[in-house]
Amino acid sequence: MEIQRTTLTMKETAEYLGISYWLVNQLVRRKEIPYSKVGGKYLFRVQALDEYLTRKEKESVN
Repeated sequence: MEIQRTTLTMKETAEYLGISYWLVNQLVRRKEIPYSKVGGKYLFRVQALDEYLTRKEKESVN
């Protein structure tokens, strides 16, 4: 059975969102983006990022 990853690193998250690593770091520091800290490493669930983007899109038109 092959395990499919559902989490991204900070670098992968930056690539996924099309933003810089620095900006992902700032969003984490300001607690504006959903993440989990596991063993000193920040992990981001793809599903949570998609929901985050959907919420931001809705806010932009309200």
